[in-house]
This record gives sequence, C-alpha cells and structure tokens, in this order.
Amino acid sequence: DLRVWFSLRGEDTCGFPLAFSGPCPALRSYWRALRRRVLGPPVPPFAEPVQVGAPVLRGAAAAVSPEQLGGPELRRLAAALAAGLRGRPCLGLSAPQLGVPLRVFAAELPPARCARYPPALRQAHRIEPFPLRVLVNPALRVLDTRLVTAPEGCASIHGFSAYVPRHWAVHVSGTDRPLGEPVSWEASGWAARIIQHEMDHLDGTLYIDRMDPRTFTNVGWMELLD
Repeated sequence: DLRVWFSLRGEDTCGFPLAFSGPCPALRSYWRALRRRVLGPPVPPFAEPVQVGAPVLRGAAAAVSPEQLGGPELRRLAAALAAGLRGRPCLGLSAPQLGVPLRVFAAELPPARCARYPPALRQAHRIEPFPLRVLVNPALRVLDTRLVTAPEGCASIHGFSAYVPRHWAVHVSGTDRPLGEPVSWEASGWAARIIQHEMDHLDGTLYIDRMDPRTFTNVGWMELLD
C-alpha cells in the first residue's frame, strides 16, 4: 500500500530480538489471548494490513478465476480493500496485504487528501485526485520509461519511508470488481507510482527492494528522542 508519506507517525520498538533463529514471538496480553481463544484466529481479508515478515507478502499472488468474478468472496475482498484505504492514510492497498493471495488491488486519491500535499510537490509529481478503483487481474505496461524518484511508505512496513524510483507513466488493464467488465487506466505521475507500488505487491515485491537504501527512514525518529 502506498501511504501518505508525510503523515506517518513513529511507533515504539522493543530493541533486538531475543534470538536470531526465527521470528520473535509477540507478547500478548491476557485479554488478547482470551479473546483469541474465544473468537478464534482472524480470517482473511483482515481488517488491518499484515506486516513485513508475513509470508503472504513475499509470494506471487494467484489470478482470480472466472468463477470468482462477481462472487461473494470477491465482493467481500473489494469492500475490505476500500475500507482499508479509507480507514488509514493509504492511497493503494493490495489483497495480499489483507492476507488474501489474489491479484487484486484498490487505489484512491480523494481531493481532500490530495490537497494535503504541498503545492510544489503536487506540481512536480503530478499529484491529482482520482476516484476509487478496484482492479482484478491487472496487467501493467510502461508508457514512459523515465524514472522519477520520490518518497514512499507502506502500510505493511509501518512507520518507515524511503525514496523509490518509478516510471513516469504506465497503463494498467484488468477487470472491475462487481461484474468483471474490462477496465483500462492510463496514468502518469503520482497515480502511476501508486499503480506500480501495488502491482509490486502482487508479485511479492516491496518498496524496500527498490528503494535508495540511504534514504530509508523511521519517520518518527525525532519523536523517539523525546
């Protein structure tokens, strides 16, 4: 998911892991453990994006079958993606981020959120509003191979950002969420960046794989000093 990079907040850290042989298990409060025993584990699509380390983020997503188009599973997924976008500072969100390994992503840039960007940045990167789009089985074609570097964040790498090069203009085609009708979207500037970020998610690629590593930043580093 591509986040509004300048609105992120830092989060607490717990230092080094206790062991290096595998993932460090999170400490769970009594009430969280009790809730898990009563309600059972969460079922995809999750209400919150999974974080880096979750295997679903590193595998190639499967294509949505013709039988699934317009079905209840896809409708639930589309609704979860839309809710996820609007419930946090996200501009794009992919199905794998909600634990569903299918080739589906959603993107939206409302006018109010667009206005939060500084005018100079809006002009330089062609940041313009666009309505909610949910694409199923999208295919990407690069229209302008020029690479433009700009800051990106991700809801699955919470609290960090980095500068990432992306192609200036792309074309994405696929089908829409409810009826499986063909969709075609030609985008440049910021919209093209969002599309490329989300398409990467469908192939198991994260922005940290493409970033300039010297720009990788904990966006709350100053707050952590207080």
